[in-house]
Amino acid sequence: MSHDPHAQFDQAVLDKIELSSVGAIPHTPAYQDALIRLRASHQVYASADHKGGLVTVRSLAAQPPFYAHNLEAYLDGKVDEAQLETDSSIFNRYERSLPPALREKAAASRSVVVARRLHHRTKQGVEVVRDPIHSLLLVPGSGPHPGIAGNYLYGSVQELTGDGHVGHWSIHLHDADDGAATCEVSSRAEALNKLQEVVASAPFLLSELTELGFRLN
Repeated sequence: MSHDPHAQFDQAVLDKIELSSVGAIPHTPAYQDALIRLRASHQVYASADHKGGLVTVRSLAAQPPFYAHNLEAYLDGKVDEAQLETDSSIFNRYERSLPPALREKAAASRSVVVARRLHHRTKQGVEVVRDPIHSLLLVPGSGPHPGIAGNYLYGSVQELTGDGHVGHWSIHLHDADDGAATCEVSSRAEALNKLQEVVASAPFLLSELTELGFRLN
């Protein structure tokens, strides 16, 4: 049994947020004090879907992450880059997972979230230079500002050079505004490990990623 005298009331506040269609709680001193405690303990975030509303971390914990279905296999060297699920396909799965009322809002962010596909370049008119890999990543969470529809942070697992086997990689995540966190690693194997750490840790605030070696931008 918890010895925190506020624990029972704070749990009731979490229940009230989840039962509200817009994540609202009363503007009374007791509720606002509870909100201060819940924010400090990272149990609630500002809602991305309802202005002035809230969303609980425990509700976000039930939401899935979205990244290429074969990204882990690619990073583990088991599939070729040509087989990697496209960013557009990943975004489609994310969009379909949302309630119908949020899909229009999600669609409006597609042009920002989904990277434009680069064309292969030629060197001296003969040699084809492969573009670095960029694979979309969406996880539930928040930052200094709310995320995109459904309370998702978005970013990518991205190769920083043109050689997927020995080059450097980065994982970066953004909220819907200017909040961002980035981690660079020196191999594809390290990128796989970092991806798995991030997915296992969600939902989170971007600031919490510093514990995983990310820097805040």
